[in-house]
Amino acid sequence: MRAEGYAPIGDYGAIGDGRAVALVARDGAIDWLCWPTHDSGSVFGAILDASRGGSFRLAPVEGFESEQRYFDNANVLETIFSTATGTVRVTDAITMDGGRILPWHELVRRVECLGGQVAMQWSVDPRFGYATAAHTIETIDQGFFCASSAAGQLAILAWEPWHALHSGDSVAGEAVLKHGDRATLALTYTVTGEPVPRPERDEVEDRIDRTTAGWREWLSAHDYVGPWREHVERSLLVLRLLSAPSGALVAAPTTSLPERIGGDRNFDYRHSWPRDTAFMLDALLHCGLREPAHGALTWLLDALDDTHPRVNPVYRLSGEVLDHEFEVPLAGYRGSKPVRDGNTASGQLQLGAFGDLLHAAWLYTELGNRLDPLTGAHLAETVDLLTATWENEDSGIWELPDRHHYTASKMGCWLAFDRGAQLVAQGQFPDDGRRHAYIEQRARVADWIESNCWSDSRGSYTQHPETEALDVATVLMGRMGYGKVAGERAERTLDAIRRELVHGPYVYRYSGMEAEEGAFVACSFWVVEGLARAGRIEDACELMDEAVEFANHLGLMSEEVDPATGELLGNFPQALSHLALINAASTFEAAQRDGDSE
Repeated sequence: MRAEGYAPIGDYGAIGDGRAVALVARDGAIDWLCWPTHDSGSVFGAILDASRGGSFRLAPVEGFESEQRYFDNANVLETIFSTATGTVRVTDAITMDGGRILPWHELVRRVECLGGQVAMQWSVDPRFGYATAAHTIETIDQGFFCASSAAGQLAILAWEPWHALHSGDSVAGEAVLKHGDRATLALTYTVTGEPVPRPERDEVEDRIDRTTAGWREWLSAHDYVGPWREHVERSLLVLRLLSAPSGALVAAPTTSLPERIGGDRNFDYRHSWPRDTAFMLDALLHCGLREPAHGALTWLLDALDDTHPRVNPVYRLSGEVLDHEFEVPLAGYRGSKPVRDGNTASGQLQLGAFGDLLHAAWLYTELGNRLDPLTGAHLAETVDLLTATWENEDSGIWELPDRHHYTASKMGCWLAFDRGAQLVAQGQFPDDGRRHAYIEQRARVADWIESNCWSDSRGSYTQHPETEALDVATVLMGRMGYGKVAGERAERTLDAIRRELVHGPYVYRYSGMEAEEGAFVACSFWVVEGLARAGRIEDACELMDEAVEFANHLGLMSEEVDPATGELLGNFPQALSHLALINAASTFEAAQRDGDSE
């Protein structure tokens, strides 16, 4: 049910082709779509402004009930509408040429009457550039319309039996479908100055089937066989949906969906974080998917050229430095302002990003791959820079405005020196005394952490030395290998976090956040990892079974969830949540296997 025109965040399914994602509500409205790329201005933005944002609605004229599901092993969505007089099925896809992207952008909606008789209606209300770019609509001929603006061109195609008309800045249509009838709608998008394609009906309908086959072929390459196979497979499909052709992983395809309804913690995640890329390599390689892992690392290394030897916390999907953030004149989801384009986190110092980068490179080489000499030299120079900067305060993994010596960041520095030393030993980096220097710095970082970040009174590592607050990010020390340095302190920290930050299956990022935001979905899976690494298999399994239920009816996960209501919050679907799920499932499987062999 919509509230003041807004559907719940969890009511949406996601379709896409790697370049863009459309969010399709259970009631048939496409309320979010940015073309030509994830980080472009919206063409449909009703999820951020129900009255002005624009949408593509398709539903029965009369009252209905609906249910959604994905086609098995594909990012093609099916919505069944049931009315008093009949039933129809709507199939939605952003189409591809098999597994390859098209030279234009294409969204297809196929409607089939499964029984009885149903009157259907639709409307296309584009609002280019976050509803800031004016457009005009021209009727080319019957069933072919073109909306033109400075921000792009949208062709609207409606074949029989639709009766379609345009009025002002929108196009609408209707038809009565009887059992066995089929009706199809399509949108194609091109940037201004390009020709406007007009594909035939049989072409676009065929592309739905070939797009489905392409998704299934891609997914068939994975080799995960553990107990949460269905959840892992859907998460892999989400990650593929969020992977740009360049190899960049978009953190989420949305901007400004709030962490608390009515709050102002609304950020733009349509960009790429080295942290997510490191988690991505972990997830893909755990599942035997080497090719996309290669693409993700290659994109990251290319992006780093512009900031070498620094590692920025976030980059644009193009690989360029993200250097802007401005407010967009939309009302915000259920009044949650501001709506943002861009992200100021790019200007922060996040020392953990150095560890993420080196861990990603190390994971790649662990499979027998080689770094080319120039890449090896550049990455070694990045570690050299960290030698001079790790003692600085930073903004931490949570991108906080207050700079401190965050414990998780220092552990990330330890990770960078550890992986750097190993890469030198493998011959992937030039040596010239570096390996000894990195080992020495690794020891210095560990001594600093153990001397400054442990609290005897809490029996735990704290978020930073000036506080007694706990931070769930310290649980990640296990995947870094720092847990071996921490010894007993690692398990004691896990226990303290479970006492204070874990509430049933819900986990908050750090102390005091219960009143500020929802529980952070990825954190629940990080705790699962921590429990599995500690050999607490039953506890890990119990939490994992509960945490996978945070997903919506389609298996999609948001950034956060409200523990009181189960409502999904934050940007959606969130790559980090799905990455954490895959890595937790894989870590659990390995821990269980190791336990069985003892």
